[in-house]
Formats: sequence, C-alpha cells, structure tokens
Amino acid sequence: MVSLRWHCHDSYHGMPQGCTAGGIAIVIDVLRASTTIVAALERGAAAVLPTSTIEHALAVAATEPVVLGGERGGVRIAGFDLGNSPWEYTAAAVGERRVVITTTNGTQALGSCRDAAAVLIGALVNRSAVVRGARAIARRENVSDIHLVCAGTDGFVTEEDLLAAGAMLEAGVGPADTLDAAALSALKRYRDTVADRTLAHPEALLRAMKASRGGRNLLELGMQADLPAAAAIDTSTTVPLLDAAGWLVAATFPG
Repeated sequence: MVSLRWHCHDSYHGMPQGCTAGGIAIVIDVLRASTTIVAALERGAAAVLPTSTIEHALAVAATEPVVLGGERGGVRIAGFDLGNSPWEYTAAAVGERRVVITTTNGTQALGSCRDAAAVLIGALVNRSAVVRGARAIARRENVSDIHLVCAGTDGFVTEEDLLAAGAMLEAGVGPADTLDAAALSALKRYRDTVADRTLAHPEALLRAMKASRGGRNLLELGMQADLPAAAAIDTSTTVPLLDAAGWLVAATFPG
C-alpha cells in the first residue's frame, strides 16, 4: 500500500504558491460548487468546464452549444441558464450536454491547483468515492501527496469545507499515512461534529452547515433547500476529474 501524506489548505490564506505541484488536489467547495458539479456529472452532463470569470464562460458559449451555470453573491448570473444549486442540474437540463460554470469561490480555488498531477472535485456527497479515486491515482502514478483544498466563502475558510476535508480523512487515511497539522485539525473537527449520537450523521453535518458562513449566506438568500442536499454524505459515487483540456469529467475507479 502506498504511504500517503495528507495536507489541508485554505485556498485564500496560507497556501504557498505551487504547493500542490506533482501531488493530487481535491478541491472542496461544499456550498455549493463541488456539490453542484458532482450533481451535474451524476445526472448525465458530458463534461463541466469550471472558469473563474463570467467573460470566459460567455466566450466559450459563443463558440459551442453549452449550458451556462453560475452565480455571483449566491445569485444566478443574469442571462445564464442555471445558478449554482445542485437541484437545478437535472438530467433534463444537463443530460449529454457540456456545462460551463463560474462561481464566486469554488472555480477560483480550482485555479490554484493547476500544477497538480491530478485534480479532483470533492464534497460530502462523494466523500468516500473521491478518496478512493485519489488513492487509486496515487497507486497508479506513484504519488505520495494528497492536498485537500478548501475554497471557503468570500475569502474566509468555512466550516462546511473543513468538515468535508475531515470526513475525507476519516474515510481515507491508512495506518501508514501521515497528516499535517491542518489535516489533523480538520479530522478532529469532523469527529467532534458527528460525535453527538443523539443526531443522525447527516443531521449533525446539516446543523453545523446551517451555522457556517456559507450556510448563513444561503439561508439569507432563501436557498435553505441546498443545505440538506450538500449534507447528504456518501450518496454519490461520481468523481469529477480535470482532464488535459481543463474540463471536468466523471471518472471511474475500482471499488
């Protein structure tokens, strides 16, 4: 078994430039880009192009038929087909189509990982699947470093992303693996959150997400339905993988 080194980063603060180079990056933006991208591919989208700017998204749409999705400040961008809610990305809306998405936080975080050997999208919904995929790539490519990159909200690291990082560590760390200080902290945070056995597992996560910065933003916008969708841990086996052309595609890994 490959001995892995797990790192946890805040993509806004304290993430040295180039630190993911040669490693595997799992980009996490639970509320909501990661959850939404997983949903789009799970429901049949051919591929998803994450882009940092509205201008780039529109430029792509001018050259080929795509579904435009995204938000600024949590709200659907004017003229776009979809916003950033996982519920919007139905099979009818995105099935067999290419999707271009731009968001306030998640697609920005992806840009900081372009030098990684492989970039995956992780969320609570695909927690076990994305870890299984990262370990499979590590074995295949003889890579030792896995970076959990938390996108945060409006320049602040947020509870839901740290919880997802901790959940992935809970599912994926082997006896020979090592964790940096930030990864150890995320793992403890997750374990402390789900230790309250008076609540079912997703309910404990949902309670924590409602109290988070990202969760409070969604509640203020009346988008509370997105919170249980994002807290539904291990309900998806879809793992978005960034291909050489910069598109995210659904990857398959052994069980």
